[in-house]
Amino acid sequence: MNLTKVFYDGKCGLCSKEINYYKKVAPKNIFEWYDIATKPDDLKLIKVSQYDALMYLHAIDQNANLKIGVDAFILIWSKLRFWNILSIFVSLPIIYSLAKITYNIFAGYRFKKLTHCQAASQEVSK
Repeated sequence: MNLTKVFYDGKCGLCSKEINYYKKVAPKNIFEWYDIATKPDDLKLIKVSQYDALMYLHAIDQNANLKIGVDAFILIWSKLRFWNILSIFVSLPIIYSLAKITYNIFAGYRFKKLTHCQAASQEVSK
């Protein structure tokens, strides 16, 4: 059985809160959760740097398609009761474009504020 794999920043308070909520409400055997802030070796599964994975949420669907940022959230929401309505709404063309812009701005802001993200950023620049 291929599960949806979610790669998230477990050192980010907001990210952890959100992912812990999803873990609590998600049906069993739907997701595999990978905290890439504390176990970056898990990123070998998707061949993504820790820098990129800390910047944006990453997920892989059951068909091994990589989803990043808003697309990763849409994938997660599509698997959750009641949240699947949000996934449909955010997938609408204009809403999708606005969500991507908003998420990218927020992700950049969050990344700049977190010390562990800055450490990953310095590793990339070496």
